[in-house]
Amino acid sequence: MHLEAEIALVAGLTAVTIVTRAMFLFPHKAWNLPSRLRLALRYAPAAALAAVVAPELLLTTDLGPSWVKLGAAVVASGYYLWRRGILGTIVSGMAAYWILIGLRAWLG
Repeated sequence: MHLEAEIALVAGLTAVTIVTRAMFLFPHKAWNLPSRLRLALRYAPAAALAAVVAPELLLTTDLGPSWVKLGAAVVASGYYLWRRGILGTIVSGMAAYWILIGLRAWLG
């Protein structure tokens, strides 16, 4: 790449970052979002979580086979359905993950 293109790229990324992070500072009154957009935004956190978690569960890595990750996901999902707590879901999923990794190492 040419130096000018790299500078333009960095400047553009900087501008996008500043605008998106400071957007809440611009208006002095609440935004009136259309009802369809408000409804769609209700699903954004779940969609973002699925976009991050699904590839991680379905792809194998150096840390272990997919059955280890799927087992931890089942434990975490079970905890969430039982107690509806986010912190407990994270702790139970990570505990199950490390136990299954240890079990895999122990079994060979």
